[in-house]
Amino acid sequence: MSGATWPARYEVRVAGVLDGRWLEWFEGLQIDNQGGETVLSGTLPDQPALHGVFDKVRDLGLCIVTVRRLPPQKEAGEQR
Repeated sequence: MSGATWPARYEVRVAGVLDGRWLEWFEGLQIDNQGGETVLSGTLPDQPALHGVFDKVRDLGLCIVTVRRLPPQKEAGEQR
């Protein structure tokens, strides 16, 4: 089985609306509201950090709607 490479970009969509006051709690992840849902997105260093995001969502009593691993971002000047 091949392992995932880290760091990796993720998007975690939760039911409920969080505002910018939660930026520090989610350690720099971007917070965007879309209707009655919040999208937490950003780069995580490793799988324990991803589980840490899940723990924080649980601690707030929010329901996870979806989790997506995003494709890597291109570096400036990089060709693909």
